[in-house]
Amino acid sequence: MFMVLEFSDFSVIALIVILFAGGGAACTFLRAPDAGRLARLERKLDALLGHFNVAYVDPASPEGLSEEVRRIANDSARKIEAIKLHREQTGLGLKDAKDAVEAYMSGRT
Repeated sequence: MFMVLEFSDFSVIALIVILFAGGGAACTFLRAPDAGRLARLERKLDALLGHFNVAYVDPASPEGLSEEVRRIANDSARKIEAIKLHREQTGLGLKDAKDAVEAYMSGRT
């Protein structure tokens, strides 16, 4: 059995194809202005932090570990527990949290 498509069916299919085919180009087009906006936002945030004398510590650095994570990381047998806790506290990915905890552990020896 053959199914007969109406004009509206073809128009819906064409719209879907146009949306998906042109979606990649639209995303690439929108990325460039977003990068500039993000850079301006970071400069403004840095200026505000400097104005209010607020020190920003990158959570992906060993200095960004909380006291609780440092206490756990002091016991090398509990390294995985320290990484898990650091991820929970900061929302970092596994690699960044692992690198920060390992850098702390290697720096204290």
